[in-house]
Amino acid sequence: MKHLLKQLNESKKGVDISLIICFIILGVIGVIMVYSASMVPAAKGALTGGQAISSDYFMKKQFTFLVLGILIIVISLFININILKHTKVQMLIVFGTLVLLCLTVLIGKEVNGSKNWINLGFFSVQSSEFLKLTSIFYLSYIINQRLTSRQHHKLSYLFAPLFLLGIGLVLVLLQGDLGGTVLTVGIIACILIYSGITNKVKLQVMGFTLIPMVFYLIYTLMIDSENTYRLKRINVMINPFKYESDDGYQLTSALMSIGNGGFSGNGLGNGVAKLGYLPEPHTDFIFTVIAEELGLIGVLFILIIYGFILFKGLIYANKTRNHFYKLICVGIVSYLFIQVFVNLAGISGLIPLTGVTLPLLSYGGSSMLSVSIAFGTLLAVTKKINEENKMNSDKGY
Repeated sequence: MKHLLKQLNESKKGVDISLIICFIILGVIGVIMVYSASMVPAAKGALTGGQAISSDYFMKKQFTFLVLGILIIVISLFININILKHTKVQMLIVFGTLVLLCLTVLIGKEVNGSKNWINLGFFSVQSSEFLKLTSIFYLSYIINQRLTSRQHHKLSYLFAPLFLLGIGLVLVLLQGDLGGTVLTVGIIACILIYSGITNKVKLQVMGFTLIPMVFYLIYTLMIDSENTYRLKRINVMINPFKYESDDGYQLTSALMSIGNGGFSGNGLGNGVAKLGYLPEPHTDFIFTVIAEELGLIGVLFILIIYGFILFKGLIYANKTRNHFYKLICVGIVSYLFIQVFVNLAGISGLIPLTGVTLPLLSYGGSSMLSVSIAFGTLLAVTKKINEENKMNSDKGY
């Protein structure tokens, strides 16, 4: 028992408690708002194909996901993040992710037009969520290993790893998840921009990446008859109220609900958008329910917490000389905030709707698991950074 208590005390040294508090606050708000958003539709069977279920069904599952997330956070405090510097560990992560993506393409089930779920019976896994984490871990490792000196700043040193990640992106596209693909590309871009590699290499990577993406977008928007809904989403984004009774119904309902919330909101549980105006208010449109029920005050509170996490992550990235730690910090905060931006921009009409969830607030086990691993990794890295800075301070550096 004494040995366990000693381990617990040791594990707390250097831990940034403020990040854990942010995780718990957002997670608890998520559980409450999932309940508020889903209680009436669940009881009426609107979320389960007409089969009525308990009003607290989704809330209980989200609470379970949160508990699992907190457990992941606790475990991360005992893990040495340098394990991610081992080649065998990286290969296991990369090829494990690619196998999972391949299985999803072959045997995955289709949900809302995207075949990116594997049903495990008790739990459905969205495989594209884990490509985001793999991109962060693998690219940070590769850049730290191969591009540590100026003479190694060549595209050839990045070609193989980017090719592997490119295979993952293609598999996600084959699943029909364009939103997940865009998010992962954004994460990779942020890591490369911050990495310190030469601008020449950055431009080369951008060229090799953007050209196929542009061709794909032209094909999927203009030619592929099975994906005409994407072009419709662009038209809806440009003028949502023109399509209010058809394709723009979801977006116009979301916009009106956000405006209906005003400064202080209509009160928890008193929102109208969740009562049949939005198909899944507890997932992609959870922020609409928050804005309507908690108002501008609630919205700003949540955005401040997200902003604080971004601020802390970038501060830590600039506090360390360890290139691997820097890139991990940048990759994780990029992951969180690109996803926040895409979700909020989608429901506010700034970009087309993508079906991207809001980290820690939207209902979903895969999303919670992925974000929890990202948070746990960030905590493990910041703990190492604090320990190294204290050691250097004690030595008088």
